[in-house]
Amino acid sequence: MTVHALEAARRLAPRFAARAAQHDRDGSFPVDDFADLREAGLFGLMVPRELGGMGATFAEYAAVATELARGNGATALVFNMHASVTGALGAVTEELAEALGVPEEALAARDRLLRAAAEGSWYAVAMSERGAGARLSQLSTVYEPVDGGWRIKGAKTFCSGAGHADGYLVAARSAADQSTVSQFLVPAGEGLAVEPTWDSLGMRATSSHDLHLDVTVPADRLLGGVEGLALVVAQLMPHWLVASYAAVYVGVARAAVDAAVEHLNARSLADLPAVRARLGRADAAVAAAGLVVAEAARRVDDAPGDAETNRWVWRAKLLAGTTAADVAASVLEAAGTSATRRGHPLERLYRDARCGSLHPATSDVCADWLGVAVLGGDPDRDGSAPRW
Repeated sequence: MTVHALEAARRLAPRFAARAAQHDRDGSFPVDDFADLREAGLFGLMVPRELGGMGATFAEYAAVATELARGNGATALVFNMHASVTGALGAVTEELAEALGVPEEALAARDRLLRAAAEGSWYAVAMSERGAGARLSQLSTVYEPVDGGWRIKGAKTFCSGAGHADGYLVAARSAADQSTVSQFLVPAGEGLAVEPTWDSLGMRATSSHDLHLDVTVPADRLLGGVEGLALVVAQLMPHWLVASYAAVYVGVARAAVDAAVEHLNARSLADLPAVRARLGRADAAVAAAGLVVAEAARRVDDAPGDAETNRWVWRAKLLAGTTAADVAASVLEAAGTSATRRGHPLERLYRDARCGSLHPATSDVCADWLGVAVLGGDPDRDGSAPRW
């Protein structure tokens, strides 16, 4: 890849940072950030080279996402959704496709979606629902076959990028068999309605509004061409549902340290031993979380789906989420009351960082999953609540 992609992310991050305060204040979507991402070709980051993309590995994605988040965590978080869609689609090898029973026409449809991403289209994820969260097995959105395609009806919440994406990855349950959960790539347009509900503590610029669907899509918009693959893919590729967030929050945590250093130096507070100690601990914590994310990503590339790989995936999400919140709180306290004023970078980063533990899988769910694994159980089966 992608030295080019990493360089582009580092070049774009200051631009994102310069716009972040206004988007946070207004709760507005960072349209210019996404124009920059398109111009840099980053929507094709996870698209295989033979389809016009950069063919990045998961580790390379993690490095890019971390740098983007140092500019604006909200932008990086929405970009993560697009990377998750394209990354999961691009990871379906011929062997995996054969094992899952994916027909040739479904692979051709997948390739068309990936080529479109390499050419500048971007996709959002419409999975979570009120009362169900991100648990695929609890969804109320349903689909049924109709002439020439599928009818999908329901409502999604926390749909980052709602109203701005070119398409939405929608998870829904079969109206005929509630145990069958499938995913569709629904194009933006008629049959979709955005309800502006997002007015949150942090990540205010993600436009994570509710999305209402009463739409009919062509037959080839069923991802994989086979019903019931959603839960299977969640088990096979937990890194896109869990650890991809982790890289974003490592970037947010690093941005909080950077902002604290600038504030403390400007106010001649850096000579205080207590302040230096807080910065030292924060630096070490962010570095440690970054190393865990990098190790998880390396293992995903080398042995995806392996039991030990999956442990690292859940460790990465747990540590990144808790580290971001703890570090942002500590450096904000070191900076003092003036840094809590609305509009101060540390005040925004504190709120953004607090969201890391809340994104699925939440820190409590991650810790429970790991606890079951440590005790010798099957964490995907033996938990007290369904993971997906």
